[in-house]
Amino acid sequence: MFETATVQNLVSRLGRMAISAVLEVGRVAFFFFEGFARIFNLPLPVTKTLQQIYFIGMKSIFVICLTGSFTGMVLGLQGYYVLVKYGSTGALGSAVALSLVREMGPVMTAIMVIARAGSAMAAEIGIMRISEQIDALETMDINPIRFLVSPRIAAGLISFPLLTAFFDVVGILGGYLTGSLLLGLNSALYFSRVESSVVMADVTGGFIKSIVFAVVVITICCYQGYYTHIRAEFGAKGVSLSTTTAVVVSCVLILVTDYVLTSFLL
Repeated sequence: MFETATVQNLVSRLGRMAISAVLEVGRVAFFFFEGFARIFNLPLPVTKTLQQIYFIGMKSIFVICLTGSFTGMVLGLQGYYVLVKYGSTGALGSAVALSLVREMGPVMTAIMVIARAGSAMAAEIGIMRISEQIDALETMDINPIRFLVSPRIAAGLISFPLLTAFFDVVGILGGYLTGSLLLGLNSALYFSRVESSVVMADVTGGFIKSIVFAVVVITICCYQGYYTHIRAEFGAKGVSLSTTTAVVVSCVLILVTDYVLTSFLL
């Protein structure tokens, strides 16, 4: 009898967790679709979108280029010492370029943007929520999702592919720096293999990933900040928990989404 009651409690607890997870996914989906749809409401939020492009895109270029250069340098170094065992050092350009364009570029770009801009978005909107600024917007008949979320979604959809392109180019140059200038691989061979191995499908796949990652990152970070007030903790601690949750959940979903997209794009 005791074992039956224990099993029933376990099953009911798992059922509640599953229902809660499905409801949360539904809320996030509705949050994104409302924010995306309100991008096209007149008048278009051009000024605020440009401000967010500057914040998400322009102010992230330095960290993207720095991360991309060292990622490419590490790929070039590791790839060279793996390929030299098989006498295939000429394929270094292909290995570096395809690794960056297909996988490392979109994923690392998204993670860097989460660290620099995503956390700031969650904290900023969370502070606006606990300081009742969002309630003030509603009182003035200003839709807070259109005012706060829609420009960020539009800016993310524009900025993420461009930042990914920066990451890829700088990473390929970083691989050239270690492979050719430091380890002596022929420069013309390196770039010729890059040109011959990377096709448009690889570039398109990387950009598709970056657009999906933009949706994931902006939606999760804005959602966590927007609903800071429903947490058990309120005030500054609630904002810190929302920011932490936004960063962790976004990073995990980036990796999960990357696997799903890769399985379809290959």
